Amino acid sequence: MHSYKLQILGNKDQIQNRERLIKLFHGTPLPDEHLMVNLGLYQRSSVVAKYFYLNELYEKILPIPGVIMEFGCWYGQTMVQLMALRAMLEPYNSLRKIIGFDTFTGYRGITKKDGTDTLIKNGQYGVPHEYYSYLTQLLDYHERENPMSHVKKYELVKGDAALTVKKYLKNNPQTVISLAYFDMQLYKPTKACLTAILPYCMKGSVIAMDELNAKEFPGETTALKEVVPLTKYPIYRSKFLPNRSYIVIT
Repeated sequence: MHSYKLQILGNKDQIQNRERLIKLFHGTPLPDEHLMVNLGLYQRSSVVAKYFYLNELYEKILPIPGVIMEFGCWYGQTMVQLMALRAMLEPYNSLRKIIGFDTFTGYRGITKKDGTDTLIKNGQYGVPHEYYSYLTQLLDYHERENPMSHVKKYELVKGDAALTVKKYLKNNPQTVISLAYFDMQLYKPTKACLTAILPYCMKGSVIAMDELNAKEFPGETTALKEVVPLTKYPIYRSKFLPNRSYIVIT
């Protein structure tokens, strides 16, 4: 199992309290079946806020067509949450495909524009070697659990997203993009993917940036400014997670 450092914004007391939560989780008296429907017992408010943020984004795209693309899947939780939102908000929209792009080996291609934070290092946010297969099984489960289970409505694309997104769009010229969710942090792949997808966006499309204006990850903001002038489209800050932002194509 990888042991890469995670971004921690809490103070010393909060960090110690979170360690206590981990101990409580490992010592849970709940049977497995009960634990699966009571995981909220162990979720911090910031984690719950992520659900609300994704719902905030999803409701923006309900009136328009197009697929959802996520750049930087990590363990795949965002993809699963988006699948759940699709099941609740538009259960019969079989065309709202969710496509995730990731190397599954962590950061690579770091440049000077990415800064010098301790989180910026090769392999950061990598996952175990066999995790791609495991995540595919998880996504298959959620596909079968939700409506329209006979239609595959997700795709997991392994490799350098700067290259694989271009191949995907070439092979799927029918694609229009309703939501592009960026969580790669790095300058080079973010710029390449932004450049690739913009011609496939439309009026009303949403581009979400996880690290806009973040000192730790300057490459993401630099990439956005070089591809999409900040005065061209409105940029909104999430009302649930103040460090998350999104652009609406107008």
